[in-house]
Amino acid sequence: MKGKLTVQKPEIKGLVVIGASRGGMRVLEKLLSALPKEFSLPVVVVQHRGGDTEDVLVRLLQEHCALTVKEPEDKEVILLGHVYLAPADYHLLVEGDHFAMSNAEPVWYSRPSIDVLFESAADSYGERVIGVILTGNNQDGAKGLAAIKNQGGTAIVQDPATAEARVMPEAAIAATNIDRILSPEKIGPFLVKQGTEHLQQKGINRWHNGKQ
Repeated sequence: MKGKLTVQKPEIKGLVVIGASRGGMRVLEKLLSALPKEFSLPVVVVQHRGGDTEDVLVRLLQEHCALTVKEPEDKEVILLGHVYLAPADYHLLVEGDHFAMSNAEPVWYSRPSIDVLFESAADSYGERVIGVILTGNNQDGAKGLAAIKNQGGTAIVQDPATAEARVMPEAAIAATNIDRILSPEKIGPFLVKQGTEHLQQKGINRWHNGKQ
């Protein structure tokens, strides 16, 4: 009798969360184009937008990204090799190994909210979260990035001098101790390098595709 074939899902050992608002698409295209197909941390993005943009942003980002770009469903399991874009008009939360959606009140006039995503990611993954704040014209994300930092995670902010709207990166810098302030060209390569070093420094060895 043949044994039942069991396919093991690679265990997620960390997470990259990114928040962007006004001017964010151009930076996201540049950042995501630097991530290789084998990049071993899932990426979750909140880009502020209106409620009627459907999947246009997904298609635009996919043109610049070797990873699979998609909008997650409620309760969808988080997988390696993906960039998840928060759907329009819903807060996107991380709850352990899956996502949750919420239509709670907007935060900083925004739904999806960067703070909501970042705080939920910090609660679930603690020191294994890398948070990135990009260009934007309000203070969404500052509180969430501080939550990530308070849990021992890594905080990265786009250099305000390179931002189309510098309010958001400046608010994040004022809210917590930032690990790196980088230009758009340097954020992607830094994530590739930091994704490995960050987790190794935390004593986590089985992060790369579930292998030792």
